[in-house]
Parts: sequence; C-alpha cells; structure tokens
Amino acid sequence: MLHDLLLVAAGLVLLFVGGEGLVRGAVAIAERFGISKLLIGLLIVGFGTSTPEFLVSVNAALDGSPELALGNVVGSNIANILLIVGVAAVITPIIGWDRTAVREALVSTLVALAVVGLVQGDVISRMQGITMLVVLAGYLFSTYWIEKRDRKAKSFQHEAEAFEDIPMERPWQAPLFVLAGIAALVFGADFLVQGSVSIARAYGVSDAVIGLSLVAIGTSLPELATAVVAAIRRQSDVVLGNVIGSNIFNILAILGITVVIQPIGVNARFREIDTPLMLGASLLLLGLLFATRSIGRIWGVLMLLAYAAYMIFLFLTGTAA
Repeated sequence: MLHDLLLVAAGLVLLFVGGEGLVRGAVAIAERFGISKLLIGLLIVGFGTSTPEFLVSVNAALDGSPELALGNVVGSNIANILLIVGVAAVITPIIGWDRTAVREALVSTLVALAVVGLVQGDVISRMQGITMLVVLAGYLFSTYWIEKRDRKAKSFQHEAEAFEDIPMERPWQAPLFVLAGIAALVFGADFLVQGSVSIARAYGVSDAVIGLSLVAIGTSLPELATAVVAAIRRQSDVVLGNVIGSNIFNILAILGITVVIQPIGVNARFREIDTPLMLGASLLLLGLLFATRSIGRIWGVLMLLAYAAYMIFLFLTGTAA
C-alpha cells in the first residue's frame, strides 16, 4: 500500500511540474517564431493544460480501466468549476470578465449537455469520438475567426500572457522545458494510474470513483495553479478562460481522442449522477456570468462546500460492485 501511495504522490507531482513546463516552454517557442498570442492562448495553452487529463485517460483506457478514463474527464470538469473557480473567488472576487467568457461558457455548457446524451448508451464509440474531434476543429476555427474580428476580445491573449512570467532568454531553455515537461507527464500519468487503480482494488472503491475524485483533482493541478496565480493578480479573464477552455478541451479533445483509441464502456452512475452534476455546474457558471457582475467570496465558499459534499457522497456510494 505504501508503494501505491508513493506512486500516486509522485504521479501528482510529475503531472503538475510536467504540465507547467510543457506549456511554458511551448509558449516561449511559439513567441520566438512570431505566432500570435491569440493562437498561443487558443491552441498551446488550451491543449497544454489538458495534457495531464489526456495522458491519464489514454493510459487508463489502454490498461483496461475505462471507467477511470471517463471519470477523469467528467471529474476534472466538475473540479474546474466547483473547486478551482471556488478557490479563485475566495482568494479574490472574480469581476470584470470579458464578454467572450459568456460565449465560451455557453459552448462549454452545450458540450456538457452532449456528454449527458453520449452516456445514455452503453459505450462511447470511435465514431462519436471522431465527431467530437470534428466539432473541436469547427470550434477552434470559428473562435479564431471571431476573435480576429473583435479587437475588444482579449481573453485568449491574456491566457498566453499568464505563462510568460518565467523569462527564457537562452534558446535552449524553452525546448528543455518542453522535453522535460513531456517526460514528466508521461511518467506521472503512468504512476498515477498504477497507484490509483491498486488503491481502488485494495479498498473496494470503483475505478469510476477514483477517476472522478483523486485522479480528476490530480490532473487539474495545472489549472488550479494558474487560477490561483491569476486570482492573486486579479486577472479574472485568465481564471475563467483557463477553466472554461479546459472544460471544452477535456470533452472534445481528450475524451474524443481517447475513445478513438479505445472505446469506453459507460457505468450507470455516469448517466444518473456525475454527468448531470457536470451539466449542472456548467449551467451554474453560465448563469453567474450572464446574470451577475461578480462571483464573490460567498459564491466561492458555496462552490467549495458543494464540491466537498460531492466528494463525501462519492466515497459513501462508490464501492465497487
């Protein structure tokens, strides 16, 4: 058991360090080649911060733990809203967001609704995965086109700027960050999946619950770190863009690629409990962005209490059959 706990701990650390290193190095390389901040924020930051979810989900699916793979995506999206937005709002109330945030939150909610539909069947198939990737391509193209035409929309540029605080003046530093980040992510994902599955087996907890809780929180660490720093700096658009963008990528890119590689069987709890909760959290964030001018500390505390209650419920009801 100690060995499994050490694997999980090492996996979490490597995922956090690897995710940060990969994104920061990739951003520096992209800027050196003159790529616009819009594309950097939309593609590199979007894909980079979701890399832990991707590697863990693919590893879990290929290792015969499809429930852990799906739980990782669904659980990460729930954590992104209730945990990460909650923590950021408690640190500093989230105010003055760009109107782009409302549009992106609507897309995120529609994508969450699509997942609720996907889990009504017994399996999420390769064809459905391909469809998700086609939708992702359409989303990226339309977002880039809209942002280029709207000069007031700066959320993706601000996301790129959030990863520029570590100067990389020497040409070898950025590639080193990328390579080291990729290596850390690969080993971290493998360690986390191995340790988590072993612990789940030992305590009779289902793979779905481990994916929705421990693994989901672990793979969301890069987003949490970014949100905390952005909250301290009072960069509300970075907090929201980081969370909402990650939720869209987690479903369309991460889940899409995972099921293309390995179709995922659906546990009944996902259709009855977890994906409806993910949709509810998405609707809550969309409603707050649309109807209010700030997400204050009270809302932050309520989100954190809701997430804590969900974690307790998971482990009270999540023993393996």
